[in-house]
Parts: sequence; C-alpha cells; structure tokens
Amino acid sequence: MLAKERAEEVVQLCSSLVKIPSLSGEEQKVANFIKHYAEKIGFDEVKIDELGNVAAIINGSEEGPTVLLDGHIDTVPVQESNWNEHPFSGSVRDGKVFGRGTSDMKGAVSAMLLAASYYASDRNKNFPGKIVVSCSVHEECFEGVATRNVTAQFNPDYVVIGEATNLQLNNGQRGRAEILLETFGKPAHSSNPEAGINAVTKMVTLLSKIQNVEITKHPILGKGILELTDIISSPYPGASVIPSRASVTFDRRLLVNETRESVLEPIQEIINESMKEDPELQAEVSFSSGNESCYTGTIIEAERFFPAWLYDENEPFIQKTFQNLKNVLPETAISHYSFCTNGSHFAGEANIPTVGFGPSLEKLAHIDNEYIEIEQLEKAVIGYISIIDTLANL
Repeated sequence: MLAKERAEEVVQLCSSLVKIPSLSGEEQKVANFIKHYAEKIGFDEVKIDELGNVAAIINGSEEGPTVLLDGHIDTVPVQESNWNEHPFSGSVRDGKVFGRGTSDMKGAVSAMLLAASYYASDRNKNFPGKIVVSCSVHEECFEGVATRNVTAQFNPDYVVIGEATNLQLNNGQRGRAEILLETFGKPAHSSNPEAGINAVTKMVTLLSKIQNVEITKHPILGKGILELTDIISSPYPGASVIPSRASVTFDRRLLVNETRESVLEPIQEIINESMKEDPELQAEVSFSSGNESCYTGTIIEAERFFPAWLYDENEPFIQKTFQNLKNVLPETAISHYSFCTNGSHFAGEANIPTVGFGPSLEKLAHIDNEYIEIEQLEKAVIGYISIIDTLANL
C-alpha cells in the first residue's frame, strides 16, 4: 500500500476537486485549481489549451515514448434533493470520499496526477520519454471530441484511460452513435386529415419494421444495441394540426469494425423498401450532430459517432502492462468497458495503443450519493505508477 503521507494526499486532492462543481462547459475553476496544483508538485509544464483541457507534463532524462494518462474533469448534473448530503461536500468518512465526480472521475484524475509526480520524483526524473496527464473537458456529452486537441498537441505513443474499471485492466469498449430518423408529411387541419400527410403515422410504420432489425453481436463486447431514446413531432403542441415532421433518436452501441455506412445501411434499406410501398412516405436517416460551448468560449462541433475499440489480450503492450500490474495488484484481470469513453478517439479514431485502468466501479458513475472507496484510490496510484513504468520502458 501507499505510504501514509501519500495516501492522505490523494484523498485530500480528490476531496478538493469534488468541492469544485464542474459541469460540462463549466470546468474553468477546477481546471485552474489543477494547473496550480500540478505546478506546485513538480510538473515541468502545465498548459491549458483553447478548449480548456489541462495538460500536466513531466519530461524524463532521455528520449523515449510519450505516455499520456487521460481523465475528464467535467461531471453530469445533480438533483440535490436526492442526495443525503451536499453533492459537492467532498466529505471523507467510512473509508470513502463522497460527492459528484468522485468515481466519474475526479478520483482517477487525482490518482493520475500524484502517480506521475511520485514516479518522476522517486527516480529523480531518470526515465525515458515524457509523461502527460490530460485533464480533459466535455467528455460527458462529447466522448473523445475535446481530446482530439490533446492528440494533436502531444502525439502520444500510449494512452491510459482512467475511467472506472474496479482496478482491472481494460482492453476495449463499445462505441456509441446517435442515429436521427426523420419523416416528413404535409400539414392540415386535424378536422380534415385527408388533406394532409401525418408524419407521426408514417414514423410509427417505420419503427414497427426497424424494431426487427437484427443487431450484430461481438463475442467479447456483446450486443450492438439499438434503442429508441426520444420521439418529437412538429409542430408541438399540435393543436388541431396534422404533424408535418417527426424525428426519432436512437442510441446505438457500436462494435469494432462497424463503420458509419454499415450502421445506417439496414435502416436505409427499410426506408427504401417502405418508400416503394408507400409513395407518400418521405424519410431520412443520419447521425445527429451537435455543438457545445467550452468555458474558454471556443465552440466544438461533431457528428455523434464514437467508434468502438478492442486489443487482443496477447498484444505485447497489453500483456506486459498486465503482468507488471499483477505484481503489485494481484487481483488485476483483463476486462473491457461497457460504456463509451475518450478511448473512442485515442484508440478508435487515432489508433493509439490504449488501455483502461481506474479506481471504483462503473455502476457508481452518475448516481445520486456518488462515492469512491479510499482503498481503490490508493491502489490506483500504485497501479498507475506500474503502468507508467511499463509503457515508458517498452
């Protein structure tokens, strides 16, 4: 286990970060806190980029790989009335730290920052390459989009995603896409429906067919889920008006090797066949797009398609990292994420060798009365030191 002083330090840092609310797009205060803290504990350079991502950098004494550890600093909102105590209290008791972001994922960010600092100071910076701790923004609504900037700046050789893994070593994840299906009709007074074309009725017919689409499965990652998450008609409210437009959003969980074209193809085929059967039907399918305002004022825009990724357990960088982790944390096993992370960019888009390792459980993300176990925090620091040492010396 960690020395007492270091164990207390990681708990205190986690608590301090939790006390600073940082919804997506409102991360400035916590970003500034991290910048000053990282400078204080010996990082060589700390940068905040145009999107607000914080990058804390330690340079080794010789040439070598850039090892980047990424953890997002934004959180989802809270419904304070559902919490037993203030969600930004950062209170420490019963072997846990409580508050929004403890598990998702200010605990991991705390462990990453201190692990990098301890690793460098214990070796007097006598190691190859460079360590970058990326504290990224806007992950909760735009997985991987803000971190495209991080890759452009540092071109990492290896990436460690700090999302919760219960201290297991994750070698992949399902991706995520938002599919937008729209039908178009003709408005008319609802007392004379024959004069119009009801876009909602047309949508219902399509949905009855789409629900029978066979979604692919993967032996490790599981199902590529297609789940309807909202339906909106226009105009709304439709007081005595036949709706002229209806739109549906599907949450689609992506598997490896799925492309934009392959994901939309079965739905497009249903549309094409349905339009042959019904000349009045007009429909389109696409991926939804969005834009978000960063706290710096910069706008990020992207199509909501975030790829899956998976590495074979026998990949040398996976196996070496795994074996060394087991030397310090014998309970470590190889697993994978069920949800989407910034790894969609690093591994899925940029093809950078990536692993996931983080304290706490996936199921504790986004819940009321969120917490992280202190034992997990301490072990995460030990694990990150091992991972940094392994990847820096490959």
